Amino acid sequence: MVAGYIAKGLVATGLNSGELGIVSADNALPYERPPLSKSFLAGKDDEQSVLINPAAFYREHGIGMHLNTRIERIDLQAKRLLTKAGEEFRFAKLVVATGARPRTLDVAGGNAESILYLRSLSDSAKLRDALKSAKKIAVIGGSFIAMEVASQSAQQGHDTTMVFPEDRIWKSFFTPEMSDFFQRYYQDRGVRFIPGAKVVARGERDVLLSTGTRVEADLVVAGVGVTPVTELAESAGLTIDNGIAVDEFLQAVVGDVFAAGDVANYRDVRFEKRRRVEHWDNAVSQAGYLAQRLSGQSEPFKHIPYFFSDVFDLSYEFWGDTTGAERTIYRGDVTSKSFSAWWLKGGKAIAAFAMNRPDTERESASQLSLAGL
Repeated sequence: MVAGYIAKGLVATGLNSGELGIVSADNALPYERPPLSKSFLAGKDDEQSVLINPAAFYREHGIGMHLNTRIERIDLQAKRLLTKAGEEFRFAKLVVATGARPRTLDVAGGNAESILYLRSLSDSAKLRDALKSAKKIAVIGGSFIAMEVASQSAQQGHDTTMVFPEDRIWKSFFTPEMSDFFQRYYQDRGVRFIPGAKVVARGERDVLLSTGTRVEADLVVAGVGVTPVTELAESAGLTIDNGIAVDEFLQAVVGDVFAAGDVANYRDVRFEKRRRVEHWDNAVSQAGYLAQRLSGQSEPFKHIPYFFSDVFDLSYEFWGDTTGAERTIYRGDVTSKSFSAWWLKGGKAIAAFAMNRPDTERESASQLSLAGL
């Protein structure tokens, strides 16, 4: 995603042919990730419709596309990238956007082909095909991706069970009232919840939980978080600290090297803290910023964290950072599918959540989350 949006941004600023090359281990052109757990997974979008730019875009603007190409080493001193096969790419400026990889289930039977993860376009295509024949689905995890996959599974008519170690859904983000609402909403649509449990083994047709319970499942989908892909950057000598450490300009200690997207741990000048964000909007915003930065912009990256989700017939958005919030207030009825939540600190809103609210309130939410920043 970062690569695709940097390309779009550089073209808008007057990119000359031959000035940009994209090297990717993926076999697809840069694509949007949100549809992978939503419309693409549901079969409503195809591979062409999720591309950030069509193939012709890269050809017309002289952008080198090198797919199925895995870089083995970054030589910072000589400014070159080396593949295992000995192919070499030279650069004047380098953006490392290696993203993140899914955490896997380290359990007995964890290598079973019936355990799937959702990260790439090919992952989503594989899961979409598997859902056509599966009947009982166990979704492991209780946050963002797990909730979206469980929603899609239930909407496709599957017997769906969510298993997670916390005592309520998405505890790290939702307030207790919000967790209660979403749990009821999912249960009313046939999703079964098993909180306070971990998977300890994958059987042929079930999963064994830490509670001793066995859950029937011919397909298991694990959404238990991701880990930034930093091995290449670390071996090159870049500073690693929960991702690639960069400054407020998304620049590494080594000159002419930048990082963006899920892998970048940057200095957030608005919140005065280091931050690594694993959401679509962050990748798009950092790519747009770097397109300007590589074209001569000198301002630091300033951005309010944002993400959105669609589950069943619900759509919600979130702005800000809840860290340090002293209390939460609501507008609307938190037991209904139309409410907003506001996290306050020192009497000012530092974060806001809005679901199925009027446009005027949504606009207020995006602005109030900026208060005092």
